[in-house]
Amino acid sequence: MLLFHDIDEFPKPQKGCVVTIGKFDGVHLGHQLIFDQLKSQAAESDLASLVIVIEPHPEEFFTKYSDKKLLRLNTIREKLQLLESVGIDFVYQLNFDKKTSEIAAESYIKDFLVDGLGVRAMIIGDDFRFGKDRLGDYSLLEEYGKKYNYQVFKTATYEQNGHRISSTYVREQLLSDNFDLVTKILGRPYSISGTVAKGQQLGASLGFPTCNVDPGFNRISLRGVFACEVKLGRRILQAAANFGYRPTVDEKATLLLEVHILDFNEDVYGQLIEVMFRKKIRDELKFDGVDALKTQISIDVEEVRKYFNNYSALNTL
Repeated sequence: MLLFHDIDEFPKPQKGCVVTIGKFDGVHLGHQLIFDQLKSQAAESDLASLVIVIEPHPEEFFTKYSDKKLLRLNTIREKLQLLESVGIDFVYQLNFDKKTSEIAAESYIKDFLVDGLGVRAMIIGDDFRFGKDRLGDYSLLEEYGKKYNYQVFKTATYEQNGHRISSTYVREQLLSDNFDLVTKILGRPYSISGTVAKGQQLGASLGFPTCNVDPGFNRISLRGVFACEVKLGRRILQAAANFGYRPTVDEKATLLLEVHILDFNEDVYGQLIEVMFRKKIRDELKFDGVDALKTQISIDVEEVRKYFNNYSALNTL
């Protein structure tokens, strides 16, 4: 996969490309079905496959001065890593800013898609909107396709148990703690990745050292204690994770993911880890002091051990 940010640097494929456009937050099975459709159409037409990822999300741009926030499933880095795993030829990261938001729909098609990227076919949802004042739509793309010699195909829809899989649906299930269902509709466990940073060392002083990870901008906050698996290099380790604001020890804390890896005593500061969520143990609570907090952490860790013991037993039946 080749990633580009600048239209002038994009090596427009000689025969052109097949493209799909979106935010692709979560890279769930619905998105993966679109990517399969994209690759199939590209192979059939002997063209390159191209995914245009819009970053930041337009909702973030238009609401950055309001209280309304979009809750992200992925950081852009996580999203690009997931895209690399699905076998796309090119990814173009489209910077959405004031200038982008003011491009007329017709110019977007001719200057960006046709002349800039060499698009010969598009796979787009029939609810897709683009261009200044969102005046561009599926019908306009079809109309201009006749003029500029490209085809337009509707994206396939993925359903599970009668529900259309979407990023909104994934967020709803995560906030309802339905981690088994989320694993099914993502095709993998929901995870957060990041570099381990040094914190206040409170966990270590309580006998439960933690790996502290910044969850990223506008991340969906699950809030609570969770049984997780941690991917560290090629190893998968079991862990108890606290995701929240640590109300017992810091009233002004920012959102933080703190991960206590079970039976682990290695220095991993500065290393990249991936934290995969398996089950919620309890809600985030405020305790009377650090002694009460330490007692509860001991209970939490034992609950996590029980979960993984049962999980292992079920998977060996």
